[in-house]
Order: sequence, then C-alpha cells, then structure tokens
Amino acid sequence: MPLVEHLRELRNRLAKGMLAIMAVTIVALMYSEQLMQFLTKSVPKCPPGVTSNGGNCAIVSFNTLIAPFSTTIQLSLTTGLVVASPVWLYQLWAFVAPGLHKSEKRYTYAFVGAAVPLFAAGAYLAYLILPVSVKVLISLTPDGSANILSLGDVLDFTLRMVLVFGLAFELPLVLVMLNLTGILSGRRMARWWRGVIMGVFVFGAVITPTTDPIGMIALAGPISILYFMAVGFSLLNDKRRRRNDPDAELDDDEASDLDLTPEAVSDVEPVLAARSVPEQTGGEADGGRSNRLNGYDDIT
Repeated sequence: MPLVEHLRELRNRLAKGMLAIMAVTIVALMYSEQLMQFLTKSVPKCPPGVTSNGGNCAIVSFNTLIAPFSTTIQLSLTTGLVVASPVWLYQLWAFVAPGLHKSEKRYTYAFVGAAVPLFAAGAYLAYLILPVSVKVLISLTPDGSANILSLGDVLDFTLRMVLVFGLAFELPLVLVMLNLTGILSGRRMARWWRGVIMGVFVFGAVITPTTDPIGMIALAGPISILYFMAVGFSLLNDKRRRRNDPDAELDDDEASDLDLTPEAVSDVEPVLAARSVPEQTGGEADGGRSNRLNGYDDIT
C-alpha cells in the first residue's frame, strides 16, 4: 500500500476514535453531577449546617470561580477517554494488525484479553479501599481545624488511585509476556521472589497515601499472588519449550555441547625432507655427494 493510502487510513481511524470520545464526553457532560457524586462518595461529607471540626467529616467545595467549569470539563473528558477506549483502541489495532504475523496477533489477543479484566480488578479494588484511605487521612486533622476539600483534588486523588491500582495489576501479565517471548525464564523469576515481594510491599507502602497497613496489604497482597501465578505459568511454559526444543533456552552466543573424544591416529608415513639450500645438495662435480661433518651439513 502506498504511503499516501497509509496516511489516509490513519486519518480516518483517528477521526473515528475522536468522534467516539467526543460523543461519550457530551453524554458525560449531561450527567456530570451524578459522576461527581459517584467519585466523591468515599469522602465522609458533613451534614447540612454542620461545620467540619477535626477528623470527623469534610466539606467538598470549589476554591476558585472557574473551578466548577474546569472540573466538569476534566471529568467529562476523562470519562470519554475511558468509556470510549474500546473504540479508539480497536481503531489503533485495525491500523497496526495488517503488518503483524499470525503468532504476533495471537499474543496480542491474549494480552488484551487478560489486560482488560486485570485492570478492571485493580480499579475496582482501589475504589473499595478509597473510603478507608480517605477516613484515615481525614482522621489526622487536629481538633479545631476544618476539612475543606477541593472537589478537583478529590477527583484527582480518586483517579490517581484507580490508575495506580489498575496498572499495578498488569505487572504479572508483563512477566508472562516476557517469558512467552523467551526474554525471561521461569527459574529466574522464581529466584527473584524475595526481592520482588519486598519491592511490591515497599511500592504498596509508598504509593498508597494512608499510614495504616490496610492500603499497602490491599495492593501488595493481590499482586504477590498474581506474581506467583505468573511464575508457575512460566515454569510450565519453559518445561513445554524444553520438551519441544532442548536448545530453546540457549542464548545466541552460548556454546552447544561438543563431542571432544579423541580419535585414533593412524601410522605416520615417512616423508623425505627436501633440500632447500643449494650447498646442501650435491652437485654434479662431487658425484651427488653432500658435504656433511659429524652428521651435520657443512655449508661453510
């Protein structure tokens, strides 16, 4: 296909993806108030007429004049990108797929089929622990201080937690794909389990904003289980690969086994040495005799 045709196809597919995002964004604008209430449900709001005092509840507000408009647009665009993702991801896939091999397409289908439910599971788990996280953070407010939270900050915090949990659940899938492509073996992943588990718990402690261990365990526990599942799958896949091809795990520059058993040497045939120096060869004058002294050629 000529370059112009590729560019025209790319333009058409980008236009379809943008139209899908715009359509969902317009619908989200119509239901923006319901979306804000859904995403801020984790915040313990104060009853009407009650002023926030200490870490009991919080008042969600807009801090600037333009904040309601900008927050609504941001929330609607984010909803459009997320909800319309099947459409624009399919358009991207349809543009790239013709240049892939059959095996690459199979791996891509498997990756997408596993990545979507894993991300959804991580996002759902983040939404479940959000109320606990918010309550712990609000409880740190000293008495006599009021919790007046910006709605934009609450939405950013919620979306960030959902995104972090969803992407963290993709780690085992990445390890499985590295094993399927032959880059990482299951035995190597099994040797790394101590460091990986420690790193996962440290990551969970850093990325979750709460000071209690609930958020850390809620994130690190499922990832650890998924990691061991990925290790088990990789070990089985390596076993299958060795059974089909014993040299499958050898590197390109790794030497293969060689038969170094010495072979029997046959009898040595006598070879007459050629005389290369003229003085070593007897001339016609002395009858073909060589001048030798005590077994050595007397050249001088």
